[in-house]
Amino acid sequence: MVIVGAGFGGLEAAKALGRSRDVRVTVVDRYNHHLFQPLLYQVATAVLNPADISAPIRSVLKARNTEVMLAEAKSVDPRRKVLLVEGGEIPYDSLVLATGAAHSYFKHPEWAQVAPGLKTLEDAVRIRERVLTAFEAAERESDPERRREWLNFVIIGAGPTGVELAGALAYMTRHSLPKDFRRIDTRQARVILLEGLPRVLTAYPEELSADAKRDLEQLHVEVRTGAMVTGVDAEGVNIGEERIPTRTVLWGAGVAASPLVRSLDVPLDRAGRVKVGPLLTAPGCDDVYVIGDVAAVEQHGKPVPGIAPAAMQMGRHVAKTVRDRLAHKPLRAFRYHDKGNFAVIGRGYAVGVLFDKWRMRGMPAWLVWAGVHIAYLIGFRNRLSVMLNWGYTFFTKGGRDLRLITGNVAPRMPALNAGPTVPVAPPPRPELSVARPAPVH
Repeated sequence: MVIVGAGFGGLEAAKALGRSRDVRVTVVDRYNHHLFQPLLYQVATAVLNPADISAPIRSVLKARNTEVMLAEAKSVDPRRKVLLVEGGEIPYDSLVLATGAAHSYFKHPEWAQVAPGLKTLEDAVRIRERVLTAFEAAERESDPERRREWLNFVIIGAGPTGVELAGALAYMTRHSLPKDFRRIDTRQARVILLEGLPRVLTAYPEELSADAKRDLEQLHVEVRTGAMVTGVDAEGVNIGEERIPTRTVLWGAGVAASPLVRSLDVPLDRAGRVKVGPLLTAPGCDDVYVIGDVAAVEQHGKPVPGIAPAAMQMGRHVAKTVRDRLAHKPLRAFRYHDKGNFAVIGRGYAVGVLFDKWRMRGMPAWLVWAGVHIAYLIGFRNRLSVMLNWGYTFFTKGGRDLRLITGNVAPRMPALNAGPTVPVAPPPRPELSVARPAPVH
């Protein structure tokens, strides 16, 4: 059994098959670590360390029948039953493709150079560096117009990733950074969230979408729906004839399935996902299973969402199917059990749907979101580290000092023209109010 990808689905399949004496498992991944992608935005906004949300694959998969191979898969040859990797090929009896999704820039691949997305630890560290560098550049900049460009942050796409990035970035500008700088007031930074559709979080019910938009605006995020981006470059974003000057653009708009599945030469949907059968097998390839973000699965006329719990359920189902086949037992079709879907807006506030019927918002939704994410993290150390860090951040509103720029960005700084230091006034004390306080991350 060869499993390509050690994300949520692939790792779950490998762990379940690790208990089987009749199966030899080989897990192939181009990285040596499993990544908890839902919390990548917190690495990008300097809330968590990369090590808090990742774990070495070899330390997770210790079963004797399981082998881990660091390699990049290039294509699949179903006729010869081999997986072609960089530098060779791996034969298989059964194959699981769990390679996840990549960024989609809607036929504008050139935008990727100036608007990084968020899928890997490398992406998160690069975004963190880009955001922190913008504040450092603004601190050096003497021209007010150019300084404003550095302090404009545009996030394209108001799905869960875009919403969470916007909320965390707005919190950073108003609570974590103001005391760090002397020549600029980071609270004057603009965080602009652009969405081409009529509302944010379109996968959620309309009332929760409206709640999310309202709370983002209370966090001082400028939310613009129906804003179709027509151009992105190193100095700004175009929305039709309108131009938003900015040096920092982040991408959270579109995803496409990993290109590896195209080598199967089977029907794909518009996002490049394989239209799998009831057993999660590729059409015409009963020995090739496709799960997670690369699988297009429908249930009760609705698509199964591309979220971690769905991928994990697919991984477990594939493992059970393989064991049942070996035992000559009847095979059962995959059934997705919707346990819920949540998006965090800010500190102490989130929106979500639990068990496909209970709609939650505010602190209860945030507590459920936090509990579920801690439970799904790999390893006790990671769970403890994230839990303690969130607790410290929640009560101090400051967080740990993780605002590190690991690369040498000094040569890219604007020309130095240091004027007199301008003291930054402390934020005004909030007035007492019986209204709900604005949520912060």
